Amino acid sequence: MPKSYDFERAPGHLIRRAHQVAVAIFMEEMGEFDTTPVQFAILNALIDDPGEDQVTLAGKVAFDAATFGSVIGRLESKGWVRREPDAADRRRKLLWVTPKGEQAALLMKRAVAKAQNRILGPLGAAERRQLVSLLGKLVAGHEAD
Repeated sequence: MPKSYDFERAPGHLIRRAHQVAVAIFMEEMGEFDTTPVQFAILNALIDDPGEDQVTLAGKVAFDAATFGSVIGRLESKGWVRREPDAADRRRKLLWVTPKGEQAALLMKRAVAKAQNRILGPLGAAERRQLVSLLGKLVAGHEAD
């Protein structure tokens, strides 16, 4: 009788499980802000690049451009993001973080840092650096595809 596939040691399965752990911890730490990891990434990306267009921003935060508008809509409803048509091309939507959104992002940073520390909690300092380095290399290697 053939053995089943050892999925518990498969990289894809372990990455999926690690993602589940990371999101669960993030949501626990960010509960008071009612914010997802993608929403936090968007706020921070817009703080760095105000007036960015939706399509470019979706690429920067690695989120599906087709559903990106609904995420922006939720940030708008919280009063954290302002969206306006581009004067040169009205089909393009440009985005800015509002002062309220910038303040919210600033308040969230402590909770996000705590979440990141909890996610890496089972690892020693050198292992943490190694994991982050390897994950960065893995992601970058596939972005070229």
